[in-house]
Amino acid sequence: MKIFYQTRATAMGGRSGHAQLDDGSLSFDLAMPGTGKAGVNPEQLFAIGYAACFDNALALTAQKMKLPVSSSQTSAAVGLGQNTAGGYSLDIDLYIEVRGISEGEAQALVEATHQICPYSNAVRGNIEVRLHINQA
Repeated sequence: MKIFYQTRATAMGGRSGHAQLDDGSLSFDLAMPGTGKAGVNPEQLFAIGYAACFDNALALTAQKMKLPVSSSQTSAAVGLGQNTAGGYSLDIDLYIEVRGISEGEAQALVEATHQICPYSNAVRGNIEVRLHINQA
């Protein structure tokens, strides 16, 4: 695979510690969900990354499909739960709003985007991702 971009992050102290990009451009205190402690958790960071990546992939896919999307918005809901083997797994719902095209076009666009988005490809076959389309 040809690598177009690579970044590196380091976490210290797990979910109650600190994480930062190695280039110093972004840094977070981490906190366990439900503790009330200030900070973010990995699921929140994953949700931000997936939403941004999918929305960008949607714009690129719309261009390739020659669809006149006037705007889009993607929200990712990422849940953490225990799987049947006793480990932990993620659960994902993507909420995609597409404007400027028909319902059928929006459905085809979202499905095509789900095939090219790097996050979708990374989790496919391992994490269930439900797509919810709001064609405004």
